[in-house]
Amino acid sequence: MQKNILVGFAVLIVVVSSVYLGGTRSLQRRVLYPQPQAPAGEPRLPPRAESVWLGAEENVEAWFLRPRSSEHKFPVLIFAHGNAELIDHWAPRFSWATRLGIGVMLVEYPGYGRSGGSPSQDSITDAMLSAHTFVVEQEGVDPDAVIGYGRSLGGGAVCALARERALSALVLESTFTSARHVAASLGFPSAWVVDPYENLDVVRSLDIPVLVLHGNRDTLIPVSHGEALALAAESELVRRPCGHNDCGPSSQIVEMFLSDHGLLNR
Repeated sequence: MQKNILVGFAVLIVVVSSVYLGGTRSLQRRVLYPQPQAPAGEPRLPPRAESVWLGAEENVEAWFLRPRSSEHKFPVLIFAHGNAELIDHWAPRFSWATRLGIGVMLVEYPGYGRSGGSPSQDSITDAMLSAHTFVVEQEGVDPDAVIGYGRSLGGGAVCALARERALSALVLESTFTSARHVAASLGFPSAWVVDPYENLDVVRSLDIPVLVLHGNRDTLIPVSHGEALALAAESELVRRPCGHNDCGPSSQIVEMFLSDHGLLNR
């Protein structure tokens, strides 16, 4: 009798835990991935841009922005944006890159904008891998000059890409060391984080140039995350006089970084 009670109690704990953690998983992803909808009407692609559909089911959108002109094979930035943004918001901000002869691949997240699917670390990683495959197969692209560039949540996306594919450099802007570290700082059990994005571990394992930019007044992802990432990458942290979403263009800093490492048109 007592044994049956103990077994029943154990089963109850497993069931309750499963329901709770399932709810936690759903809640976490609603917070981490708000999935903004695309603007009404047809997307407004910039000049020389191509809309590309990625993944096995071809349901994740990306925009490939070709450089204005290039006499040689050209480098490409694969860019991943923040959690409440869309590629539509970022296309105009990369005119500096295409003007300099740099291609740009703007990757949407599953479930965002016009893309199908649901966002998670696995589905976003798959989208980033598909984007990389597309880029290196394009005529005119220098496959030895593909740079991952991520802002905020996008830092996790490009670090996930860097774990799987050889990149030439990495740019991390306003990025966290790990989603588990962020959760722990907020009093949430880090072991329950479903999409951990262990960026610090990835950066430690890389042997490529890494540029880390972070706002000194960032209250969402404190600058200590940028400091740890820069230390792990053995690179200098570029501190900016801003918060998380008000830093303004970083194009000149990124351009200088690419130039210093010989990653502009060669």
